[in-house]
Amino acid sequence: MRRSSLVRAGALAAVAALALSACSGGGPDGGGGPGGGEVSYADTPATGGTVTLLQNADFSYLDPARGFDGGVNNFYRLVYRTLTTSAPGDSDDPSAVVPDLATDLGTPSEDGLSWTFTLKEGITFEDGQPITSADVRFGVSRSWDPELGIGSPWARQVIDAPEDYEGPYRSGPLETIETPDERTVVFHLKEPFPEFGSLVAQPNFVPFPEGSGAGDEFVGDIIASGPYTLDSYTPGSSIELVRNEAWDPETDDVRPAYPDRWNIVIGLDPATIDERLLAGQGADVNAFGLTIQPATLPRVQTPQLERRLLELPSVCLTYMGMNTTKEPFDDVRVRQAVNLAVDKAAVRTASGGTQLAELASTILPPTVGGHRDYDLYPSEGDAGDVEAARALLEEAGVGDGFTMTLDIRSQPKMQAQAEAIQQALQKIGVTVELNVIDVSSYYETIGTTALQHDAAITGWCPDWASSASTFLPPLFDGRTITEVGNSNLAQIDDEGINARIDEIRAMTDLAAANEQWGQLDEEIMELAPVVPLVFESSLALPGENLTGLHSSPGAASGGIDLVLVGLRDPERG
Repeated sequence: MRRSSLVRAGALAAVAALALSACSGGGPDGGGGPGGGEVSYADTPATGGTVTLLQNADFSYLDPARGFDGGVNNFYRLVYRTLTTSAPGDSDDPSAVVPDLATDLGTPSEDGLSWTFTLKEGITFEDGQPITSADVRFGVSRSWDPELGIGSPWARQVIDAPEDYEGPYRSGPLETIETPDERTVVFHLKEPFPEFGSLVAQPNFVPFPEGSGAGDEFVGDIIASGPYTLDSYTPGSSIELVRNEAWDPETDDVRPAYPDRWNIVIGLDPATIDERLLAGQGADVNAFGLTIQPATLPRVQTPQLERRLLELPSVCLTYMGMNTTKEPFDDVRVRQAVNLAVDKAAVRTASGGTQLAELASTILPPTVGGHRDYDLYPSEGDAGDVEAARALLEEAGVGDGFTMTLDIRSQPKMQAQAEAIQQALQKIGVTVELNVIDVSSYYETIGTTALQHDAAITGWCPDWASSASTFLPPLFDGRTITEVGNSNLAQIDDEGINARIDEIRAMTDLAAANEQWGQLDEEIMELAPVVPLVFESSLALPGENLTGLHSSPGAASGGIDLVLVGLRDPERG
C-alpha cells in the first residue's frame, strides 16, 4: 500500500499511473528463471490458469454492505460491480473513477439534489438474471439495515432517507431512490454533493436481487455480478473463485479477468508467506502476497530476489486515534502531549524502516489531493519531545501520568508499532496496556463505540484519491458518529470542524475545495484528536510467472489492483 520514496502532492497521477516493475529497473525477461533478466510486472497476462493470493487474515466480510477496508474492497472488484468504479491501475489516470454498470458518471439535476444513472444493456447476475434499477435500489438500501449496514457510511450520509428508515427487510423500498424504468435509477440527496458520481463506486452500491441477502445469507455466499463467483469458501482457510459464465466482458471496460481461477489461501503466518515467496517453487511461481514483513527485508538483498521485488507507493495514513470521550483524552492538552511524546522514528523502524515508511505529521498523505506540509508537533530527531509533553500533562492536571488501553491488530508489525508507542509514552509517565484483537474482526470492533478503549492504531485510505473529501469528513465529522461501523474513532464532535466540512463540501470547484481541505487538516490537528504516525509503503515479492501487477490508489488503496493480475504462462506451476 505504501512507499517511503513518495512523490509529492500534485503528482498523484504520475505515481499511480506507473506500471510497476521490479525495483531494480524492470524490463521484460520473457518469464525468466533464476539468474535471468529483470522481471517486468507490467506485461499483459495470458488468459487462463490459477492465481494464488497468500494472506494472513480472512477478509472482513463477503457482504459489501458490511465490509469496508482496503483489502476486501479490492477483492470485491473481482466478484461485484457498482454503478461506477475506480479506474484500473494501468489506465492513464488510475486515480479516476469510471463507469461500470452505468453508461456514464451520472447526471445531476440543476439544483444538484438528484442524480440520474442509466444502466448498460446486457448486465446480469451470475444466474443470468438481468440487473435492473430495482436491484440497484435494493442493494444500496441494505446500507440502512441496523445489523448489515456497518460498511461504507457514504450512502447514509448523502442520500436522503426518512429518519426511521431501517433498510429493505424492515422498512421496504427506499422511496428516495426512484426507478422510473428498468434501466434508470434516480438518487435524491440531502444536499448537493458534486462528487456523487464517485461516491456510487462504494462497495455498498453493489446491486442484489430484491429480497436476497437477509440476515447472514451473504456471510458464506455471494451473488456475483463481476467476472468471478464463489466456488468454495472455508472461513479462515481458503476462498476459491471460478469464472462467472454469465458475466459479459463486452459490458466491462475495467476487468479483463485473465485467470480462470483464484485460489486465496487464508490464515498463514506472515513469516510462512514470506518463506514460500522467497523460495518461489512449484505452484508458488503463480502466487503473491500483499507485502513482505520487515524482518524479511535483509534477505531480499540478493540479485535473484531483488529483481522480483515490487514497490508499491503509499496513499494511506497509519495513525493512532484517541477517544476524546474518555478521560483524560477529553483534554486537548493531553492529546497534544501524546502527539509530542510519540517517537515516530521508532514507529517507522517497527514498520520496516525508511524503505517501508515515511514519517507523518499531517493527516492527508502526500498523494491525496489537498495535502500540504506542516508539523505542529515537531521533535528533535523525531524521537519525541518529552519535556514539552510533560509540561502539558502537568498543566492538564495529570503530571503524575495515567494508564491507557491501546487497541491493536494481532499482526507482528502492528504489535511492534504499538510497542514503540508504549515505550515512548512510558517516558512521560503514561502506562500503555495493549489490547490485541484478531485482524478479521478488528475494524468492526474498534468501529463499535461501546467496545472502543482509549486509543487504537489503524489506517485510513482515500475512497477516491482525487479529493480529500473522503479523508477528513469520515474521520472527524461529529455528526457521523454511529454505534456500529463508526469511522470517527476519536469520537470528536466539534462545531467548528463540522461547520468547515459543510462549507468545503458546498464548493463546486474541486481544486479550491482541496486547498481548503488542506487548511482544515491543520485546523483539526490543532485539536490533536489523532497522532499521525507514518505513511506506509510496501514491497511485494510476487512469483515470477505473475504479471499485470499495477498499483491502484483507489481500488486497492495503493496496493496491487487485483482485476489486472494474471499469468505469463497459464500452463506453468
